[in-house]
Amino acid sequence: MKAQKNNASIYSALAANLLIAITKFIAGGFTNSSSMVSEGIHSMVDTVNQVLLLYGLKRSHKPADIIRPFGYGKELYFWSFIVSILIFGLGGGISIYQGIHHIINPEELGDPFWNYIVLASSFVFEGISLIIAIKEFNKVRNGQSWWQTIVKSKDPSSFLVLFEDGAAVLGLLIVFIFMLIGHRYNMPYMDGVASVLVGLLLVLVSAILARESRSLLMGEGIAPDTQQKIKVLAEQDKAVIRVVNVLSTYQAPDDVILMLIIEFNPDIDTEDITASIERVRRAIKTAFPLIKLVFVQPQTYTKIPSSL
Repeated sequence: MKAQKNNASIYSALAANLLIAITKFIAGGFTNSSSMVSEGIHSMVDTVNQVLLLYGLKRSHKPADIIRPFGYGKELYFWSFIVSILIFGLGGGISIYQGIHHIINPEELGDPFWNYIVLASSFVFEGISLIIAIKEFNKVRNGQSWWQTIVKSKDPSSFLVLFEDGAAVLGLLIVFIFMLIGHRYNMPYMDGVASVLVGLLLVLVSAILARESRSLLMGEGIAPDTQQKIKVLAEQDKAVIRVVNVLSTYQAPDDVILMLIIEFNPDIDTEDITASIERVRRAIKTAFPLIKLVFVQPQTYTKIPSSL
């Protein structure tokens, strides 16, 4: 049910961004406003991004097969990384280029009335979307700061929507302020300045998203405090002497693969070791439902000599 809810919110944002993008392009064309065209590009990039996120979510739920024995969960991380690159290239790059061109060769602006109407309407829709995104994001914060939650989150689709909506609202404010200044003081190049600032904003957002998506794509593991809890849990078993190492990787936001290297009591036989491994697996999976697979590598116990 949760996945369906997330998909529904992405679908609604997709439709809204598509309509807003078309409206911005029309308004920018009639009024010769580069910043309005940049905003249209921004909304179009957001639309494409949501399509790619939906595709990534669909691919990530494919069951494991012979080619991908651990499943397709990392498809979501791959497509999230692609989204961040598109924000940088299509959103940031084109907006900066467009803005520099209009600063060097400023065009006389037309009647800004329809630009203001489009900006006001877009601000309302994007603002509502941002408020919803913030409320959803606050549900998973658990008292942590926003940045800590983003860094620790293993579901890029959650903070991607938040960042896109936040950048959209801030971009609209930038365009409105500089468009107002440009018309008030007859400074047509301010429209280009607004376009450059929107582009730089998108570049910054894309850099943050790329950093987080790359970390997950490269095989980010569970947090150190969770590793310590797992070690304590495993070492409570009577046959375990100590956990030598904890290795893990996120295959998907709700799918973790865990490997433990464990030293067992040297006085027990193979049957006892097998039983202990099964107990450790059950205990870990019960305490941490996100851990789907637990591999245990027994290691020969080596007695550490006491210091002389």
